[in-house]
Amino acid sequence: MKTALRVFFVVLVAFAFNACALQPITSSYDYQENKTETVDLDQLGNGRILIYNGADILHKVDNTARLNLWIDEKPMGQVGASEYAIMELGSGTYDFKLLHVDMFKFKSSHRIEIDEKTKVIRIEPTITSNDLTITNQLPSKFNKFSYVESR
Repeated sequence: MKTALRVFFVVLVAFAFNACALQPITSSYDYQENKTETVDLDQLGNGRILIYNGADILHKVDNTARLNLWIDEKPMGQVGASEYAIMELGSGTYDFKLLHVDMFKFKSSHRIEIDEKTKVIRIEPTITSNDLTITNQLPSKFNKFSYVESR
């Protein structure tokens, strides 16, 4: 009986750790061409936007901060905690879809309007879903953020 209970516990722990694993998606966008050493708000706007993952410490600790992002059904890729990407989208209305895994899959859709004044978008996982906010300002401690790597 003790052996069966131990096996069950090991399987349960393995499932819990694997359930939080979010596989990266291949990007259809070439956001690497916009990678720069320094980011200035004056360089953004007119359809050129910075998207960053503003996940808090609770999601960073348990490694559930990674978000897969689709823009108008096209995969943008995966943005980890304290990572950002600069995208050339142009003005218009876009459908952003976000996915993160924390024991369950949490998906959300956000319809946003990008105009000449849109500069910065924060995406982040929450306890029950995901959040997207147009902030138009760089996050505090932005110097600790890194550019999204191609995956």
